[in-house]
Amino acid sequence: MLHSRTRLATGTVLALTAALSLSACGGTKSGEKSAVESCVDTSGDSIELGFLNSTSGAMAISEQTVRDSLSMAAEEINADGGILGKEIKFVEEDGASDPAIFAEKIEKLLTGDCVAAVFGGWTSASRKAMLPVVEANNGLLFYPVQYEGLEASKNIYYTGATTNQQIIPAMDFLKTKGVKTLFLAGSDYVFPRTANKIIKQYAAELGIKIVGEEYVPLDDDDWTTQVAKIVAAKPDFVFNTINGSSNVGFIKAYYEQGLTAAETPIISVSIAEEEAPAMGKDVTGQYAAWNYFQSVKSPVNDTFIKAFQDKYGKDRPTSDPMEAAYTSLYLYKNLVEKAESFDVDKINDAADGVSFDAPEGTVTIDGENHHIAKTGLIGQINSDNQFDVVWSSETPIEPDPFLKGYAWWDPSKK
Repeated sequence: MLHSRTRLATGTVLALTAALSLSACGGTKSGEKSAVESCVDTSGDSIELGFLNSTSGAMAISEQTVRDSLSMAAEEINADGGILGKEIKFVEEDGASDPAIFAEKIEKLLTGDCVAAVFGGWTSASRKAMLPVVEANNGLLFYPVQYEGLEASKNIYYTGATTNQQIIPAMDFLKTKGVKTLFLAGSDYVFPRTANKIIKQYAAELGIKIVGEEYVPLDDDDWTTQVAKIVAAKPDFVFNTINGSSNVGFIKAYYEQGLTAAETPIISVSIAEEEAPAMGKDVTGQYAAWNYFQSVKSPVNDTFIKAFQDKYGKDRPTSDPMEAAYTSLYLYKNLVEKAESFDVDKINDAADGVSFDAPEGTVTIDGENHHIAKTGLIGQINSDNQFDVVWSSETPIEPDPFLKGYAWWDPSKK
């Protein structure tokens, strides 16, 4: 059932993507007000927020940790006096790894539960399904995961990386490694297909040849045929845009067919500290591009890791998406307190320059596109399933979701 519903919802989303991106891009300007009347109740001593994460289905392997970090952030903020003196109370819903359910649940949270903001989503299919709902109701969605870019909405704050903060740095890293040939392996939905469109154009600019491109549905774990094509192509590297538990099947086929990190390494944009030990194989030596690793050295990160492991167990690692989710709740607090209001339009007017001293480093909101500046990092997995940082942008990269600053990018090309 998940397979058919995911493909249907993803197909609908793809058909709407261009129109939504254009309308959303134009809607981020300060001063643009909505005629939608809010049902959010701010009269009491608490404020309700929505946490919308997949705790079942193919994406539960990744999204549970996001849910846990949001809960921890809410507890910390409440212990420090709440938001504008109001205690956070949160309503939780399960997106069930299905874009159609995400759309249904965010409608419920915004119009039935009347939450002031929603935090969650993972796949781009889930975000695209929620986008028209949150815009129609003039709500707020805080989305914590890296994605393919080419979007901006006045009703969404993107606390994960956009393309120029993760995928482009990953390609720059591959160039420094002398990579000449690259194979693209992705899940069959919005993010991997759009990301690979960008990768192919930048690869041409860098002189890297794409020697294969394969996709498997998000809820399908059988990568046998596709990995056989990787073996035949003999690429220098594999660029992995697979999401969720499908990574387990990919990694299984990869090693069973004789591929190794030494000869045909993988660079991933979805395998983090939480997923690495769940792959069923030793993934030492493989790479990932993120903006946060547990191995980041700073007092703020040390405090964050200790708090998370004290709450959930010493065996629980921290990772980029859950750190971005944790950061999103603090950014929301800072937005509301700068605006001195829970009103969406007033929050948006106050957004530019709002920052937070996050575990990844200080992050700052761009008020025009609602993304945040983030430092690009490449990590290599070690025997402890942690990531040794092997490349860094050193300073935060300003978000450029529409790749306006890149002459090689042509959105009309397939």
